[in-house]
Amino acid sequence: MASKLLMITVFLLNLIAFGLAVAAERRRSTAKIKEDSENNYSYCIYDSDIATGFGIGAFLFLLVSQLIIMLASRCFCCGKALSPGGSRACAVLLFIICWVTFFIAEVCLLAGSVRNAYHTKYRSSYLINDKPLSCETLRKGVFAAGAAFIFFTSIISQFYYVSYSKARGGGMPYAGEPGVGMAAYK
Repeated sequence: MASKLLMITVFLLNLIAFGLAVAAERRRSTAKIKEDSENNYSYCIYDSDIATGFGIGAFLFLLVSQLIIMLASRCFCCGKALSPGGSRACAVLLFIICWVTFFIAEVCLLAGSVRNAYHTKYRSSYLINDKPLSCETLRKGVFAAGAAFIFFTSIISQFYYVSYSKARGGGMPYAGEPGVGMAAYK
């Protein structure tokens, strides 16, 4: 049977990760071009860099929740064999999907955090290569995509663990009685 304490713990970790990813999307860095008329050049001024911390926090919380699920299920490949049947087939499929969504979520969060922390340092005399100065920032939606995949990973990992527990908890389907049945020969 699936451990309710484990499922609640993983759910809370995923909920925190989701909240941090949404907060990171809302607080990503923005920039303004500042002109210095005395020295005749322009430069970028960036606001708070808190979204990077939120993104890394979401990354770590999701990583911990995935590790807990995989340790509890022995990463699906260690331990005794699972009982054949629908639960095992479902667990295999959900295991694969869980890792795919986890990987996509982690890539979005990590790439978003790195890109959000990057601040252009150049300044210009109003034009760079005949183009106006551009202050690069993280595109809208990177942390939101990470939050969406955190949500998918959370749901899929819960279903994976329940399916794994059902397949692990069932007895061997072909096991007979421990004694020899002789009642029919009386």
